[in-house]
Amino acid sequence: MKFSAAQIAQIIDGKVEGDGNSEVNKLSKIEEGESGTLSFLANPLYSSYIYKTKASIVIVQEDFVPEKPLLKSCTLIRVKDPYSSFGKLLELYDQVRHNKTGVEANAYVSASAQVDSSAYIGAGSYISDNVNIGKDCKIYPNSFIGDNARIGDNTILYPGVKIYSDCEVGSDCIFHSGVVIGGDGFGFSPNSENDYNKLPQIGNVIIEDHVEIGSNSTIDRATMGSTVIRKGVKIDNLVQVGHNVEIGENTVIVAQTGIAGSAKIGKNCMIGGQVGIVGHINIGKNVKIAAQSGVSTSVKDNEVIQGSPAFAIGEYKRSYVYFRKLSDMQAKIDQLEKFIKSNIVQENE
Repeated sequence: MKFSAAQIAQIIDGKVEGDGNSEVNKLSKIEEGESGTLSFLANPLYSSYIYKTKASIVIVQEDFVPEKPLLKSCTLIRVKDPYSSFGKLLELYDQVRHNKTGVEANAYVSASAQVDSSAYIGAGSYISDNVNIGKDCKIYPNSFIGDNARIGDNTILYPGVKIYSDCEVGSDCIFHSGVVIGGDGFGFSPNSENDYNKLPQIGNVIIEDHVEIGSNSTIDRATMGSTVIRKGVKIDNLVQVGHNVEIGENTVIVAQTGIAGSAKIGKNCMIGGQVGIVGHINIGKNVKIAAQSGVSTSVKDNEVIQGSPAFAIGEYKRSYVYFRKLSDMQAKIDQLEKFIKSNIVQENE
């Protein structure tokens, strides 16, 4: 789909300088601009690229003054804030890109499922009995939604997402490829034969509105009750959330983090990559956990922690100064031991 400079200027309240009929159908970074693409200049560090970019249209600050001639093929759109204006166009472009409706061939939709007519179901997807899918949802190919699951309005499931039975997903959520919602929690009990009996996981997962989950992350169903992901949570790729965990509103969790069963995490927390959190502890609100930390005890509100086991970051940094000097300290201790032994020998003689 093509847009002219005049049309784009109208959308972002800008002023065209150059050919208002110049058309684009793609977006690009200014340093990689090609004919037929739209780019923007917001950071002065990239100013040099505007004189050689081949982008057909570039959004610039309204007071931008070129230091030398631009390529004749380049049309400018002057706005108050190029970055936010380009962001607005990205949002529009994303909406156009996902403007799909209907059920594609080879998708299965149970007769008992309720799928809004504005929703899109991609080829190879399987919609089970009694599923409810809201308005403007996008279920991309090869996804699975189990019995009695609920999907709210405007939610996007990218290819290969699996949502097990009885799970509930809110509105305006985005799940990337490979996400699994509602797989069994890791529940086993040892028996007399030194083997393990599987404990049935009969709960579900509840995910509230405006949650985004990255590729290949998994949220386990509760043993009983619900695993709960509150409104606005953002989860990166390759994150494991165990059974009966609860994650508070607007918490952000970075890749490769693992959260064991029944841990409770407050709202507005920031959890770095490769963090491990043991089960049955409470993490307060507004807590920040540095990458690669191991959290084995409960954490109070507003704390910043680091290390394995994790403790207050200020104390960690002071301790790390000594940790880095351990080899030197050991060498000095060895010297002292030799000196003391030598003196003892001399006194005995």
